Amino acid sequence: MKNKGILVMFLAIALLSLSLVSCQSSQSTVANSDTTLHTPEWAKNVNIYEVNIRQYTPEGTINAFSQHLPRLKDMGVDILWLMPINPIGEKNRKGTLGSYYSVKDYTAVNPEFGTVNDFKAMVIRAHELGMKVIIDWVANHTAWDHAWMTQHPDWYTTDSTGKIVSPFDWSDVADLNYDKPEMRNEMLKALKYWVKDLDIDGYRCDVAGMVPVDFWNNVRASLDSIKPVFMLAEAEEPALHDRAFDMAYSWSTHHVMNQIAKGKLTARSMDSVILFNKNRFQPSTILMQFTSNHDENSWNGTESERMGKAAQTFAVLTATIPGMPLIYSGQESGITKRLEFFEKDPIVWNNYPLSGFYKNLLKLKHNNPALWNGVWGGTYQKVATSDSLSVFAFTRIKESNTVFVITNLKDASVKITLGGGAPTGQFTELFSGLVKDIDAKTEFELKPYEYLVFYK
Repeated sequence: MKNKGILVMFLAIALLSLSLVSCQSSQSTVANSDTTLHTPEWAKNVNIYEVNIRQYTPEGTINAFSQHLPRLKDMGVDILWLMPINPIGEKNRKGTLGSYYSVKDYTAVNPEFGTVNDFKAMVIRAHELGMKVIIDWVANHTAWDHAWMTQHPDWYTTDSTGKIVSPFDWSDVADLNYDKPEMRNEMLKALKYWVKDLDIDGYRCDVAGMVPVDFWNNVRASLDSIKPVFMLAEAEEPALHDRAFDMAYSWSTHHVMNQIAKGKLTARSMDSVILFNKNRFQPSTILMQFTSNHDENSWNGTESERMGKAAQTFAVLTATIPGMPLIYSGQESGITKRLEFFEKDPIVWNNYPLSGFYKNLLKLKHNNPALWNGVWGGTYQKVATSDSLSVFAFTRIKESNTVFVITNLKDASVKITLGGGAPTGQFTELFSGLVKDIDAKTEFELKPYEYLVFYK
C-alpha cells in the first residue's frame, strides 16, 4: 500500500542522490558488528514470491492456492509472502470486495479466503515442501469497523476537532496512534499469535516507515523469542534494519530500471544505484529486488507496460545483483494485465511459459554462493565495457565461485569488448549451456536487451 505523492517525492530525491554518486563499483561482504539483528541462516540463499490469494485462482481461496504449492516448489520458490489474509472492513469500503489493507480483525482469516484451519494446513504443507510462509501485516491503520473503533476510539489519530482521521487519502482506513501503549500491546499480542499458534515464519510489514522504529524493535525481539523470524519492511529506511527488519524494498533500483527502460537513464545508472544503496545500508541488510509487485502491477502498470521488451532482462538483474529477487503472482506466466485491486480478477496462467526461465535463475541463486543474500553473498564488481551507456556488466565473487552477467539495456544491437574488472577463465552460460573462455580481450555481440549469465 503506497501513497503516490510520497513515491514521487522519493523518486525525485533518489534520482538526485544518484546523480551525486560516483559511478565506480563497490564491494561489500563485511559484517556490521553494531547490529543486534540476527537474520535466520535459512535466508542466506532464498528468494521470495508474493501470493495474491484473491486473484490466484477462480475460487480465490487458500485451499485452491495450496494446490499450486508443488508447482512453486519445483520452480524453486522459497518464501511465500501472502498479501493480507485478514477480514476486510465494510464501512467506507472501496469497490465491491475492498482493499486487503483495510483490516477488520487482526487474529482472523477473511472468510472469502477460507478458515484458520485452512491457513494452518497450508502452512504445514508449505513447511513440508521446504518453503517458508510470511504474511502481510498492516500495523499503521485499521478498517473503520474494526472493534477497536468502538472499544478504544482513543487508540486512533484525531484532528484538532477530535475527529478520527485517515492516513493521507486512504479513506477506507483509520490511522492508529502509537502514543498509546495499550494499543501497542494489543498489536504485539496479535503479531505473536500468528507466529506462536500458526507457525508462520515472519512478516511483510505494510508502510513500515509510518510506524515508530522502537515498536518494530520490540516486535522483532518478542517474535524471535518464539522462533527465528524473517521480517520485510515496505520501506527503504536504513534505521529500520538495525534491530527489526532483515529486508528492505529497493524502490530506488526498481525506479532506475523503469527509467532505463524508458530511455531516460543509461546503463551506467545500474552501477550507481547499487553503490548508492551499498553506502546507505549496512552489509547485513538485504534489499528486495523486483520488476513487479501488487502495487506496481495494479497502479503503475505491468512490467511489460513499464519495461517493454526489457522486462525479462531486468528480471535477470533482480536475481543476480546484490539482494533477494521477488516474483509476483502471475509473472511466471508473463502476465500482461493490471489486476483489479478491489474486485475479483483471476490470473490467466497460460501454462506458465516463463516458469523455466525463473527456475534456472532461482537454481543458480540457490547453488552459487556468489549470489547469496546479505553477508553470505559475494562481492559486487562492475565490469567496464566499450559501451557503458548501453551495456551493464558485473561480477559477483565468493571464494572460488564467480557469476559474470552481461546485459544490453538498449533496444539496439551492440558490439563490445570487455575492460577493467573482466573475469578470466572458463565459464558456463546459464540459459544456453554454452561453455566459453573469457578474458579481458573477449568480444561480445549482443542483441537488443540480450542477457548472458556466466558462472563457474
